[in-house]
Order: sequence, then structure tokens, then C-alpha cells
Amino acid sequence: MVAQQELDEQANRIFRALADTTRRDIVRRTLTADASISELARDYDMSFAAVQKHVAVLEAADLVARIPRGRERIIHGNPETIRRAQDLLGHFEQIWRGRIDRLDALFAETPDDPHT
Repeated sequence: MVAQQELDEQANRIFRALADTTRRDIVRRTLTADASISELARDYDMSFAAVQKHVAVLEAADLVARIPRGRERIIHGNPETIRRAQDLLGHFEQIWRGRIDRLDALFAETPDDPHT
């Protein structure tokens, strides 16, 4: 029960973090290539501090990590967390496909003529 609760909390952090367009873009960019916060901030119409806050949310969800490199902190996307989110969505997809299959089977058993 505790392990499931921890998984649920982690999933909540991941999907809350990914609910924002800017954060999804930061994840996409840092999965493609590592970048400093300064490099990331150049492409957004917001302050450096706002980008730092977005990165902090992504870090809390384990979607990115800060790697010290000299005086800079390089942001690196975490593909393993993306895989976990993908697995969770795949699990939900299996549940829904099972429901649809059961509904299809029910319709196949129901006669087309309501008078028979």
C-alpha cells in the first residue's frame, strides 16, 4: 500500500510538471542536448528566475537533473522518468482496451433484432 502511494505521488509530480507547455519544452530540449539555464532562458519570453522555477519543478519530478560543470549548472533530461510515465500511460491504455474489448464482446452477443 505504501509503495503504491509513493508511485501515485511520483506520477502526480511527473504529470503536474508536464502539464505546463514551457516545462514540456524544457524536457524535450534537455533530452536532445544538455543546456545551461541561461541557454534555456534565451528562448522564452520570461525571466531567468521564472525558467529556474520551471527547472526546479522538473527536478522535483525527476524529469531533469542539474549537473555542475564549472560555474554553471547544466540541465540534463532524465529519459528513465519519461519511460516510467510512458509505462504508466501504457497501463491505463491496457485497462481501457480491456474495457473496449469487453464492450465489443457484449455487443457481439446482443441480437441485432430487438424482437428476437
